[in-house]
Amino acid sequence: MISLESAPVLQFWTERHLCTLTTLRRDGSPHVVPVGATLDAPAGLLRVISSRGSAHVRHVTAGQDRVAVCQVDGARWITVEGKAQVLSAAEAVEEAVRRYAARYRQPRVNPERVVIEVSITRVLGSTVFR
Repeated sequence: MISLESAPVLQFWTERHLCTLTTLRRDGSPHVVPVGATLDAPAGLLRVISSRGSAHVRHVTAGQDRVAVCQVDGARWITVEGKAQVLSAAEAVEEAVRRYAARYRQPRVNPERVVIEVSITRVLGSTVFR
């Protein structure tokens, strides 16, 4: 089992790596896009900021709320699976932007910004994290 709170895992999720977000279309086929993601291990949450009209946001709001986020760096990889929800409340978006800026950079202004918040249900990864 991989512990989200182990030092190597936490270090990996502070390094600057892009991730892939996989959502499901209505027909069940996968939709995969590159994203920046942040891990809140104590809360068991992963966050992705996005625009309200993006396909992955539409998939989640339409009820396709099972998602996967994968981060890869050579032989090191972790996939986080969970149930997603789209939040638009100012406090939730501000917290997600703050975390994104700390890991990547300050994002551009986007009045249509929302946050996809993933409640983590499963963590898979390369053996280096076990």
